[in-house]
Amino acid sequence: MSKKNNRKDGLVFSTDPDFDWNAGEEAETLPDLEPGKQNLRVAIDRKQRGGKEVTVISGFIGSDEKLETLGKMLKTKCGTGGSVKDGLILIQGNMRDKVMDLLLKEGYSKTKKSGG
Repeated sequence: MSKKNNRKDGLVFSTDPDFDWNAGEEAETLPDLEPGKQNLRVAIDRKQRGGKEVTVISGFIGSDEKLETLGKMLKTKCGTGGSVKDGLILIQGNMRDKVMDLLLKEGYSKTKKSGG
């Protein structure tokens, strides 16, 4: 395959004369909601993790940078590791109560516990 036409979407040829090659490349930016309007859910998950518990924060609406910043703050305050991927914040261990307190102090007033 030619290096100059290396396309990740697999499209090789189009018969449409009005076809725009760059149509799908613009990343859609989500509007950043203020913390008081975010509907976050905090849950504990054990599935496919060898029985180890992970605190999962979901429902964040906004840019990836803000999500990364919130994830880093939570990991630092909890003193544990974790990651941010696919719009979820994963914190190692059962930190649901501590994460709830931290999010409420940061102004995320619509945060709720999810699951058992």
